[in-house]
Amino acid sequence: MAWQKSVVALAAAVVLPLTGVMAGSSVAAAPALPVGSSAAVNGQLKVCGVKLCNQAGQQVQLRGMSTHGIQWYSQCVKTASLDALATDWKADVLRISMYIQEGGYESNPRKFTDMVHGYIEEATKRGMYALVDWHQLSPGDPNHNTARAKTFFKEIAQRHKNKTNIIYDIANEPNGVSWARVKSYAEAVIPTIRAEDPDSLVLVGTHGWSTFGLSDGKNINEVSQNKVNASNLMYTFHFYAKDHRDSYLKALDTVSNQVPVFVTEFGSQEASGDGPNDFTMANKFISLMNSKKISWTNWNFSDDHRTGAVFKSGTCSGNSFAGEGPLKDAGKWVRNHIRANR
Repeated sequence: MAWQKSVVALAAAVVLPLTGVMAGSSVAAAPALPVGSSAAVNGQLKVCGVKLCNQAGQQVQLRGMSTHGIQWYSQCVKTASLDALATDWKADVLRISMYIQEGGYESNPRKFTDMVHGYIEEATKRGMYALVDWHQLSPGDPNHNTARAKTFFKEIAQRHKNKTNIIYDIANEPNGVSWARVKSYAEAVIPTIRAEDPDSLVLVGTHGWSTFGLSDGKNINEVSQNKVNASNLMYTFHFYAKDHRDSYLKALDTVSNQVPVFVTEFGSQEASGDGPNDFTMANKFISLMNSKKISWTNWNFSDDHRTGAVFKSGTCSGNSFAGEGPLKDAGKWVRNHIRANR
């Protein structure tokens, strides 16, 4: 949300080894997913009506975590933390948050594309879905980055098209822009992905910081009345429970009856990603998402000082990530919700 605009860049990030993946556009052989893992069991995801379904046509709900911006907190995404996320937290999905501006992709496309390649391989080795987040934020009109998005997603799709655990999120939080403009962007970028990977799930952010226009005072029915012309597509919704109250809960309930929805970012705090947790309100959202099997990823898997970061400050300099010991209150809360009924 809005807090992300003011984050100060940290020291140079520590990057995961790229597991043998070299720069360029060659196709990576699809590794065997761990037997019994979520991505192995559910396989290629498909939209069925307004729901998300697995390869057998059964409705599924993915639950997992979003990284912080990988230009700032990649030191928190490493072997020990990902092992904990997959085996201790029992997460289905890792959202790889690659900012475009704010010191991200735009500053060094090769570096950040290779980082994403590496994170996809790491998620795959652990049987998680890899949700590739094109984290455009400012400017809010995604059309500012259309050419960059096409270049990036063409390479990602070429490399990983043989995997069944890839999810493409082509616009994080469009803001200050009409739904018509977002739709135009989506219809320009999606064919680039589909030319390489015709099957994998694609997500697109909605206007008003991915609130279906609610945060911009728009009609939340605009999206359902003017859908993106694409298949196997879902629309994203974001909320922060301390600030986004019953009107947002009602909006999520309404729009998820109209179109397929994936909650790719949320927190129990203020929209700044900081401040007091409101677990009572957050639990209302969790209950709704569970009842409708709406998939979600929580913000964020780092040791940032803000309350929305799951780890206590300094955790990422070490290798102890399992259990509740390294976690702030928000981390304990979301870990329990990911682990529930596993």
